[in-house]
Amino acid sequence: MKFNVYGRFVIDVVREKDRWAMFEIVPGKRLRISDFAIPPSLDESHLPQFLDDIYHEMGRPGDKIVPLE
Repeated sequence: MKFNVYGRFVIDVVREKDRWAMFEIVPGKRLRISDFAIPPSLDESHLPQFLDDIYHEMGRPGDKIVPLE
């Protein structure tokens, strides 16, 4: 699933061997984000809230984590 993080950047969160992997999407490539670990048991429906908990200091009042297609 791809997410727009407060209009600043886009990340892709995917399942790899029963674990979550995070990638920052930049022109022409995906960069693995290894600074954070998403609990393997976290349900996909809870990803936006989890990402908001991680990145909240980057946001301004009213900013949101927006799922993308």
